[in-house]
Amino acid sequence: MELFSRIDHVSLAVREFEKASDFFERVFGVIPGANGSPGEIWDFRWQVFSFGDLTRLELISPNGAGGFLKEFLSKREGGVHHITIETPDIKKVQDHLDRNNVPYFGYSEELDNWKELFIHPRNAFGVLIQIAEFRPDDWLSESVKFPEKGPRWSVESNGDEVSLAIAHPGGGKAKISLSKKETKRLIWDLEGAI
Repeated sequence: MELFSRIDHVSLAVREFEKASDFFERVFGVIPGANGSPGEIWDFRWQVFSFGDLTRLELISPNGAGGFLKEFLSKREGGVHHITIETPDIKKVQDHLDRNNVPYFGYSEELDNWKELFIHPRNAFGVLIQIAEFRPDDWLSESVKFPEKGPRWSVESNGDEVSLAIAHPGGGKAKISLSKKETKRLIWDLEGAI
């Protein structure tokens, strides 16, 4: 098992959540996924958005004047707050960081479907790094992932091309367009593999 799976998302802290959300939805066509609303247990609001097949962006904004975002946003309208790296095993990450003398903080298993820890920017070349163990599809819109039951792929014919979408281990769908010749070769390769 690999220790780190991938960069899951980049998180942007913003003062004006609705304005930023509208900008990314209108200009870039992002698709809203999971979110935490004002009035919940956190002192901030968050929303995950999907770009294309596999890229994700998170917007975070304070729920009022306080919280951990206050200082970050005191001198700017917004900016990159942190990057989140997915791991299949947060305990192994802790052991790995300890063996390599990398300090971390904020370890949490408060949610059933999310375990996390952070590496401070002073220990990671100026970037706050969140490392988390989770199931990626739990945080995505139904429109960008396959149903839990049924095939984890889809095929469409588009005239001279065939579009193949498969479930990606990082959540969502990975898509590729193939010529008819490439499609026949893929079928031949798949049949040869079984």
